[in-house]
Amino acid sequence: MARLAINVDHVATVRQARMVREPDPVTAAALAELAGADGIVVHLREDRRHIQDRDLEVLRQTVKTRLNLEMAATEEMVRIALKIQPHVVTLVPEKRLELTTEGGLNVEGQQSHLQEIIPRLQEGGIGVSLFIDPDLHQVRASQELKADFVEIHTGSFAEAGHPGHQEQELGRIEEAAVLADELGLGIHAGHGVDYKNILWLRDIPEIEEFSIGHAVVARAVLVGMERAVREMIALVKG
Repeated sequence: MARLAINVDHVATVRQARMVREPDPVTAAALAELAGADGIVVHLREDRRHIQDRDLEVLRQTVKTRLNLEMAATEEMVRIALKIQPHVVTLVPEKRLELTTEGGLNVEGQQSHLQEIIPRLQEGGIGVSLFIDPDLHQVRASQELKADFVEIHTGSFAEAGHPGHQEQELGRIEEAAVLADELGLGIHAGHGVDYKNILWLRDIPEIEEFSIGHAVVARAVLVGMERAVREMIALVKG
């Protein structure tokens, strides 16, 4: 049965729109855990458009489950991670002009760079996950780099407008998950997962954890964070 980690980035997005103190992503994380979430995810972006450094510091002190820090593979972010000590770091691609992460990390194309970063994080006691597209070459490259986990990017599946295309993308996710499992990698999945398409994804037994943010935060605006998280847990765990 898969775990559910809640990404609270977009609670901070609402706060930063007015540059005020509320809503507080730390409070949102506490409510998500109270509702039964298995972990909390935040993305500390280089431009600090939503989560701020102080948010990360306070979350590390207050999160009682597992804190997963999404970040770019830069020297600045490595230093922050080693200082804060999240349980897991997920290395993601990052572009200044994107609204949200647009695709997976090109692990094959950055092997020399990642070979330096991944061991530093692991030696610091932090698990390392690589956010990748459901591509078998990227899965193999992740295993060669001795990553602990891969997080399979589910965006193309979530955004597929035609049922045939959706089934094709689901098949790619399944193949990537099976190979990652065979290679001994932990398997997470996320991006664009909502209260409907989770019903397809939850049947992939190799996926150990779903990272879900926008859909839960959007529903929480209407029904409250605890209820939104509990409803998603009920779907993830079947």
